[in-house]
Amino acid sequence: INPYAAELARVVIWIGEIQWLRDHGHPVPRQPILPPLDVIETRDAILDRSDPTHPIEPAWPAATFIVGNPPFLGAKLLRGYLGHDYVEALYHIYGDRLPGMSDLVAYWFEKARALIAAGQAQRAGLLATQGIRGGLGRRVLERICESGAIFMARSDDPWILDGAAVHVSFVAFDDGSEHERTLDGRPVTAINPDLTADINLTRAHRLRENLGIAFIGDQKSGSFDVSGATARDWLRRPNPDGRDNRDVLHPWVNGLDITRRPRDMWIVDFGTSMTREEAALYETPFEHVQRQVRPQREGSGIGATDWWLHWRARPDMRAALAGLDRYLATPILTKHRLFVWLPAGTLADHQLVAIARDDDYTFGVLQSRVHTTWARRTLTNLYNQRPTWLQDAHARLDAAVLDAYGWSADLADEELPARLLALNLEREPAS
Repeated sequence: INPYAAELARVVIWIGEIQWLRDHGHPVPRQPILPPLDVIETRDAILDRSDPTHPIEPAWPAATFIVGNPPFLGAKLLRGYLGHDYVEALYHIYGDRLPGMSDLVAYWFEKARALIAAGQAQRAGLLATQGIRGGLGRRVLERICESGAIFMARSDDPWILDGAAVHVSFVAFDDGSEHERTLDGRPVTAINPDLTADINLTRAHRLRENLGIAFIGDQKSGSFDVSGATARDWLRRPNPDGRDNRDVLHPWVNGLDITRRPRDMWIVDFGTSMTREEAALYETPFEHVQRQVRPQREGSGIGATDWWLHWRARPDMRAALAGLDRYLATPILTKHRLFVWLPAGTLADHQLVAIARDDDYTFGVLQSRVHTTWARRTLTNLYNQRPTWLQDAHARLDAAVLDAYGWSADLADEELPARLLALNLEREPAS
């Protein structure tokens, strides 16, 4: 950053001079190389709580370049690590600029963007979790592209964090004055907010006719889940007034159950509005939740007042799935785009998208090349190696779907996103 760039340059010169003196047998000066660096500040970069009752957004000093590796912390972990009051202050101060479910790293991006937009900085280069290019996290990159431009990015690079292998994105942006753009090491004409080039699929909007079909699954927020063996034991236990524990015990599926072997997990689920008194009548499941979940929820501040209910029980999803014998689900966090049938009564976790359809037609369209090309963008192929029978089945499926669109069966994958985006933009948006 500009204020101490000159000092760093002087240090480099000093080091070179000292090495030359040593190499040639001359005495080395003893005075300190660095004077006090009072331009470096140790403080919270995104929230000023010097007055605890009135936290404000801190001012950043003017700079030529902003370079950094801000902390990553998913939105669901913010309250646990930073505290309820801190997170509420963040949401209040940045609420009109960042969605509340943004990763902590997004706040550094927004601060740097604002400094550049105000003419107090020229460029920024920051590291982020690769999730910043998708979902709500992408909003900060959209704001960057609205007030300036991304001129360099690496969309998905491996990284080691605390011994764990993760994936990160490198993003460099300015006010739009840089004309040379590179994405993943190759020249491009523009970089989109989802860190892709060429077709800007972030322009696609939700369609009114597709509302009420796909839902993020239930978010429990607490140890409501139990093993299948435990659940089957509880199903045999009576309750004082004759209620059946089947009312509140259901098979539970998350992303691992779909991408790996099913784990035979169940979940205690008191629905969306059951009172504590009603829930307590299911004696064994309720005592488990009171013992395991209540301390977790009261300690985190999430859903502390109705701790026996799942934090986000998705009433709209439950209503849409009611009456279906089965429904489709697809994992959110996976490099493969696959769809599976789940039987009625199975509760989908928030790592899944539940699709309220039970017909083979919808299943076929979602599995087709047309849809998987649209859904993946840059992900790997659905299968690394397909046996011949599976290739033949997919070829027939793809041909049928392409024919329904009125397109040639030999249309290349690269052409599909542009055609689908055009159809999307022709239709009525959800809002």
